[in-house]
Amino acid sequence: MNKLIFGISGLPLGNGSEKFTYVTGIEYLHSLGLEAMELPFVRSVNITPKNRDAVASTREKFNFHLTAHGSYFVNMNAKEPEKKEKSIERLVKGIDALASVGGTDIIFHPGFYLDSTKEEAFESINEELGKLPVLENNFYRLETTGKETQFGNLKELCQLVKNHKHVKLCVDFSHIHARYVGILKEYDDFAKIFDYIGEHLGEEALKDMHVHLSGIEYTAKGERNHLPFEESDFKIEDCMKAFVNYNVKGCIICESPILERDALLMKNIYESL
Repeated sequence: MNKLIFGISGLPLGNGSEKFTYVTGIEYLHSLGLEAMELPFVRSVNITPKNRDAVASTREKFNFHLTAHGSYFVNMNAKEPEKKEKSIERLVKGIDALASVGGTDIIFHPGFYLDSTKEEAFESINEELGKLPVLENNFYRLETTGKETQFGNLKELCQLVKNHKHVKLCVDFSHIHARYVGILKEYDDFAKIFDYIGEHLGEEALKDMHVHLSGIEYTAKGERNHLPFEESDFKIEDCMKAFVNYNVKGCIICESPILERDALLMKNIYESL
């Protein structure tokens, strides 16, 4: 991607009385100046023969960027082989549906530590990622997680990305902030993340970023829930400054409770810098 674009997770909120479909949601977000949507495949894959053609044609009409958040029911470190198999099946179903409407990447949390060591969890997930089918224009993106008890810190995920050509990174800065109990306090803290990605995945990774952002509430145990930026301690101005200074390209998805409002807030801050 040759620029940084902004969008939302799921359907827009509008004025609160509207009910959007994927088609009308794309049209509405485009009218606001937003360019992306992450389809919520978290409980079911809701691209069907009934809406597939309309979603695909609307996406193409507005040159709109579609990704998807994969199933919540994925655990590549499950003890039971059948649960690992089901995890692969859910991801394949999701990425196939996404590809059918011209979307690109499916984002997901790859697993949980459970009673494994971190090394054992890594090896299990690494092996399962190798079983995912390779598609020419679609990728699997591993999302950084919001609690220390969850697999998915930046170091772990960067190593997995290096191991698999069909796997990429999704950086949820809000999760990182919550995972380490408010670690992102100033510009340099965001810059360190970009430095780490550039060092371990190369500058090309900074030109192909997929990012989740929102305000976030957290406890000593990590993530609790998403918040609007103005109700949180997340330093969105410093964050956007780092995106500008590192000339990051790709897509930022807003997960705030006030979806398109905070997405536009981010975009306006970014464009003002």
